[in-house]
Order: sequence, then structure tokens, then C-alpha cells
Amino acid sequence: MYIIEGRQASRIEPVTFSDLNMLENDIEEILRNSIDMLCDEEESMLIIGRQVQNEKNGRSDLTAVDNNGNIVLIEIKRDKKDITYRKEGFEFQAIRYAASYATIENIDELVKKTYAPYIEKYKVEFEPGELTSYELGIRKLNEFLVENGAVNNFNKKQRIILVASDFDEQTLSAVSWLNSNDVDISCYRLIPYQLKEDICLKVEKLLPVTNYNDYYVNLMDKKISSFNQGTKKIIRRTLPKIKDMLEWGVIKTGDIITAKGKGDEGELLANGNVLVNGEEKSMQVWLKGIFGWASIQTYVFAVHKDTGKTLSQIREEYMADKESGGIEL
Repeated sequence: MYIIEGRQASRIEPVTFSDLNMLENDIEEILRNSIDMLCDEEESMLIIGRQVQNEKNGRSDLTAVDNNGNIVLIEIKRDKKDITYRKEGFEFQAIRYAASYATIENIDELVKKTYAPYIEKYKVEFEPGELTSYELGIRKLNEFLVENGAVNNFNKKQRIILVASDFDEQTLSAVSWLNSNDVDISCYRLIPYQLKEDICLKVEKLLPVTNYNDYYVNLMDKKISSFNQGTKKIIRRTLPKIKDMLEWGVIKTGDIITAKGKGDEGELLANGNVLVNGEEKSMQVWLKGIFGWASIQTYVFAVHKDTGKTLSQIREEYMADKESGGIEL
């Protein structure tokens, strides 16, 4: 990584969390408040637990529910040495916790065991009114699942996300094998850099890897030979962004964007942010604040007021129209 001062670029080297005297607890708190670092704009996630204990006294670092109704286990280690010094493999520890969550049969059970205690612990971050932590948890989790159309898929699967500043080869090898056998487990490298008084974090997704042929090529650069979602996998991270949609002219600076089902409005700016009550915000930050989720599918929950369509619908229709017309973009 390079830092630019004036017209001079200077290289800065990564450090470890140990070098910064940071503990796993510190990284947990950062991710608890900024889980969108491990998400993209097509994913919503609701944090529902921290340090949840199972019947065998094992404790999972962070627990969430994603927009597909899956329970997500986020397990954290500071650095590679913290992984290699453990007798039990990093990935196997996470699998044990995921297995505990596989026994959860309904929303009520998950709220009682996980979400209500979490709300109680962080009650200052919530506005329960006259509701108990359990009642608020039921309401918020149900709202999240309903808004994302995931009620009928609740806990059909469990996901695992492993986070560290670096990984050892054995962990990466084991996770690769698990991926090949349909276990949904990911590895994210959170690389810290010391920048004067500040700490910068670079996020890299190591696993699962995606073959080049699986990527949906950038529509602004190349012609697509087929737009058949049944035969060609679309990788969300490669989908065109708001700046592309502005260039296409399908949305315009000054358009009013509303939050799906909420009615809150923001004015679209040329840089893709929105102006809300005189304050400029990124669209994701604005929508996260409205819905109260840790991360949100920006394009699914941002609605173009004039057309009544979500940005996701507008994007998909434009892409399909261009492909069916055989126009090279």
C-alpha cells in the first residue's frame, strides 16, 4: 500500500494486530459495528449475537442472519500465529459452532437463545420503547426476514466466515476442501496498516475462489454472449455500480431515491451518494440507518421514485435489453 503526500508516493508496510496491541475482542467490536466490510452491496446482514455460548461452553465470536435466511458464524483470530498455536483447527472450531446453530428450528428459539441477550447487552443501541428485549428481537428479526423474502428459508443453511490478518496453509487447504464439498465457508484477510495516528484496514477475500469463467464480465467493456442466468453464474461483486447506471442515463443526478417500504427520501448526487436533509451520505449508510441492519442490499432497497422500481430492477432491465439487442457495450 502507498500513501501520497504532495506528489510523492511512499510505501507503507502491513503490520499485525499483535504489533498494534489489539485483541480479538477489539476486532470483534470493529466488525460488530462494521460488518459491511465483509459484505457487498448485494448482501444484507443482521448481527444477532456476540460471544454466544453453546451447551458445551464453546463461544462463537459473532452471529448474524443474512438476506437468504442463513445463520452466519463469524470467527475471528488476530494473526497467523494465533491460528497455528491452537491445538484445534480454526475451521473446525467454527464448524462445531455452526453445528450448534443447525439445531435451531424456529425464529422464537433463535431470539431467546441469541438475539434477546444481545439486545439486552447493547440496549443503549436499540430503542425498545415498552417492548422487552425478546419482543423487540422477534419484531426486528421477522421484519428483516420478511423484507428480504427469506421467511421460508430461515436456517435452511449455515454459513461460516473466518477472519484474520493472515492464514496458515493448513487452514486454507481445509477450507478449500470444505468448499469443494458444498460447505459455505469463507476466509477474509483483514490487513492492518499503521498510518501515523490512524489504523487502516485492507480487506481481502481469499476463499472461496471463483474461476475466471464464472465472472459476469463488465458490461461497460465487453459484449456478453449470453444473458441466461440458468447457465451462467452471476457474481455479485462484478455487477455494474451506481456510477455505471449514471453513465448509462437510466438514473440521473437529482433523481429522488426512496427507501423500500419506508418512504424516506434522498436526492441522488453525481458521485452516487444521496443528499438527505442537507447531509451527504453513501447510499448504504443511509439505508442501514433506516432499516437498522448491519449491512444491506443497497440496490434492492433503494427505489427510484419516478419509476417505482428498485435500482436492482432498473439495472437488470437495462442489461437484458442491451444484450437482447446485441449491442456491444
